[in-house]
Amino acid sequence: MTQFATMQQALTKRRQQQLHRSQRCMQPLPDGMVRVQGKDYLNFSGNDYLGLAQDPAVLVALTEGASRFGLGSTGSPLVTGFQYPHQALSELLCDWLGFDEVLLFSSGFAANQAMLQTLVANDERILLDKLSHASLIDAATAHAGGFKRFLHNDLSSLHQLLTQHPAGKAVVVTEGVFSMDGDSPDLAAMAALCGQHQAPLLLDDAHGLGVFGAEGRGSWQLQGVASSQLQALMANFGKALGGSGGFIAASATVIDYLRQFGRHYIYSTALSPALCWAQRKAVQLCRQDEWRRERLQQHLCLFKQLAQAADIPLLPSGSAIQPVLVGDASRCLALSQALQQKGIWLTAIRPPTVAAGKARLRITLSAAHQPEHIRRLVAALQELF
Repeated sequence: MTQFATMQQALTKRRQQQLHRSQRCMQPLPDGMVRVQGKDYLNFSGNDYLGLAQDPAVLVALTEGASRFGLGSTGSPLVTGFQYPHQALSELLCDWLGFDEVLLFSSGFAANQAMLQTLVANDERILLDKLSHASLIDAATAHAGGFKRFLHNDLSSLHQLLTQHPAGKAVVVTEGVFSMDGDSPDLAAMAALCGQHQAPLLLDDAHGLGVFGAEGRGSWQLQGVASSQLQALMANFGKALGGSGGFIAASATVIDYLRQFGRHYIYSTALSPALCWAQRKAVQLCRQDEWRRERLQQHLCLFKQLAQAADIPLLPSGSAIQPVLVGDASRCLALSQALQQKGIWLTAIRPPTVAAGKARLRITLSAAHQPEHIRRLVAALQELF
């Protein structure tokens, strides 16, 4: 069979299993809306948790950044790519999060890859939460020292794995908020356990940054974990901060090591300076606008109250990610399509993004939504279920 025929066969199989994905050209709108092929929908699939993607002040900063600094960085960070907007954003992140230094990356995926590929030695074993993001799984799979997965958010499972490795020969990797389930580990207990076994802790807090903690510093700060207890923190600008790109925050030594040996950093074109200028404004608004987190929390409480009364099968989550477990991929896709007919954009999440039999409607709430949007969503879900 030719390679082309193999591709066709794989695509046909995906369609038969109701797992084939297609992309739509969308126009994001203010107030938690999206326009698709000329029709407006309530958007409950985006990650714009604080409503910053469409904030006028952020858009003005983007225009100003393009006017002052240009569109492209024109080079990698160690050649010509690191410019004043990158420095200003990096310094602001350090001040906000309390780390010595940060490195900016083209995406959270690239940052996670660099974090594991660079900071974990070949003679160290990666211990990874079973439901970790694909970027972490891919990096762990390619690691020369191998990896093992502990049961999701299960400290006893992690402890068992740690006891199987000599002190200093295992690295623990987890997330602050898991993207498909919306739940969080006990980070304080995990950090203490890692300290007992001299195991560095690497944290992906992409979905916690901006949403949790004082000034939105993240799930780790909310749980009382000190920055010194994390070897590195990865987060990105594409969720609560409404933009694009990612970063790693750590001690000066760790960051300099990444700067010297992190291939994703060394050999990638640096972020757009205009974008960095806009992200700087987004961080400032995130820190000062506590009302955004308060409104998001109000929407979350309202949704959970209404969903419980309507017997909608939610997974346990205290974050802006509220998954409705459906199970069957075909039924999940049909529910998503039925919601579109009601003017609600809610994507069906199917394997391989989640395990077989775990298809779901992944609801994401935003401070940009209105209470009537939440009520309309729950009413539509109740009718369909």
